[in-house]
Amino acid sequence: MAIRGTIIKIAGPAVIAKGMTGARMYDVVRVGNEGLLGESIRLDGDTAFVQVYEDTSGLKVGEAVESTGNPLTVELGPGLLFGVFDGILRPLESVRREKGDFISRGATAVALDRTKKWSFTPTLQAGDQVNSGDALGWVQEFGFKHHVLVPPDVKGGEVSEIKKGEFTVTETVCRLKDGTELQLMHRWPVRQPRPVKQRLDPREPFVTGQRVIDVLFPVAMGGTAAIPGPFGAGKTVMQQTLAKWGDADVIIYVGCGERGNEMTHVLDEFPELKDPRTGRPLMERTMIIANTSNMPVAAREASVYTGITLAEYWRDQGAKVALMADSTSRWAEAMREISSRLEEMPAEEGYPSYLSSRLAAFYERAGRAVCVGKPERQGSITVVGAVSPPGGDFSEPVTQATMRITGTFWALDDRLASRRHFPAINWLRSYSLYSPLFTGWYKEHMPEDFEALRNRAGALLQQEAELQEIVQLVGPDALQDDQRMVIEAGKMLREDFLQQSAYSDVDSDCPLEKSYGILKAILKFYDGAMAALKRGMLLDDILNLKQIEEVGRMKDVPKDEFQVYLEQWLKRLPEAFGAKTVGAEAS
Repeated sequence: MAIRGTIIKIAGPAVIAKGMTGARMYDVVRVGNEGLLGESIRLDGDTAFVQVYEDTSGLKVGEAVESTGNPLTVELGPGLLFGVFDGILRPLESVRREKGDFISRGATAVALDRTKKWSFTPTLQAGDQVNSGDALGWVQEFGFKHHVLVPPDVKGGEVSEIKKGEFTVTETVCRLKDGTELQLMHRWPVRQPRPVKQRLDPREPFVTGQRVIDVLFPVAMGGTAAIPGPFGAGKTVMQQTLAKWGDADVIIYVGCGERGNEMTHVLDEFPELKDPRTGRPLMERTMIIANTSNMPVAAREASVYTGITLAEYWRDQGAKVALMADSTSRWAEAMREISSRLEEMPAEEGYPSYLSSRLAAFYERAGRAVCVGKPERQGSITVVGAVSPPGGDFSEPVTQATMRITGTFWALDDRLASRRHFPAINWLRSYSLYSPLFTGWYKEHMPEDFEALRNRAGALLQQEAELQEIVQLVGPDALQDDQRMVIEAGKMLREDFLQQSAYSDVDSDCPLEKSYGILKAILKFYDGAMAALKRGMLLDDILNLKQIEEVGRMKDVPKDEFQVYLEQWLKRLPEAFGAKTVGAEAS
């Protein structure tokens, strides 16, 4: 029986309706004569508090509110890749064709194309037993063998009929003996995490191709990372770089409350990007959810849940998924606005008291897991969330709550960005809680001194920062030669290792082996210089060695030529220090 009430109060995107007895929390409702999409977020007797995902201008008291009886769900199946959607998974291209360049109120569009036919190849036959999460067969979608799965909420049973051929996403491809019909697609509520068979420990790094991240502040495959930073520090470019070069099979980019021009840049650039793995368009393994700052504020909250639900679906395919949420601060601001409209008691800086729990519930849906169903599949979701603290103040509530939840913290610094140092990650404020978990992986995949070199580099950068403070107080002449050498080594680490160009064909992506090689070269030079100083070599002679310039060129050496370049450089290094030392003694 349909539940139908009437509007008694309107406060921006918050609508209060009477006569909603029997409505459930988070049910989708249609509001007003235009059928605006909304969601019940609080119930009090027969009164429902609804957040409307569309502009409520012109809505009047007395208009009808009708519950659909279902939570907010999204369609999952073949056809999602290469898609650009709004916060509730309406394809923007379909909406534009129907309604024009701006999404008009009450617009409806299905996420998956109902006319396109997919070639389905079953892997089961009549008489086989299936359970929730099992793969019925597959269709080819770009480079993916896209499994058609039994939905997690279907118990399964014995297959009575399964067909091979060309089907649309709504046609039945499998029928069970109890009459259950299964299609290429199914629906899933966005607020409900999809089940997994077993959670796995984060024992493997998510390799990004960015030296400062992969070596100093790694994030786990299936881990969580936060990128806080002020305006202009490079959060969006950072996430785009991770999307292109990160070790992920599927990319989901959620633009949550971002400025229209930034989202336009993403929509223009992503279709032009080439996938470094295949040479084909990167969009063939990408989905974009665009919810710009001029779109209805309530839809921002839905957009992050929509994104993580898509990520869970692709995890269940056995894929490594990277979710870029840009930015969770705008999501939190949407929560704050809705909370104030509902006259809830505000907490710190006006944010609702449940801010931390909502953020935690989102980030906790990341992880590595053994998927439900057969054949056995393992997938992962790595979540990278951008945070936009006002004025770069990391003590504000959203940044602090995110720091308590995420395992990696990449603190962007606008002072580094203004000096054209990119990625503008402040190595003194950033950290990774995952590093100790990767010891076994490093022993198996990297040289045995990798962790020792990384720890030395971090300590050297810390020492250089302390000496720079002394230099600012009393000048460089007050330092000993060995202290000046520490500053020079820190400069080499900053400029030749931590700095990386996202626009260089060679340096935009740096394999972990090459990162190790550059780090080894810098520390070998530092060790050789300190030994030479003890033998009486002059600091000015050391600083004039051409090996310093050769280290600076290492990041522009192609990866297939790098090992030879490094070996030759290491062979010449002792001779360079030795020749200079002999010359100094002879004089």
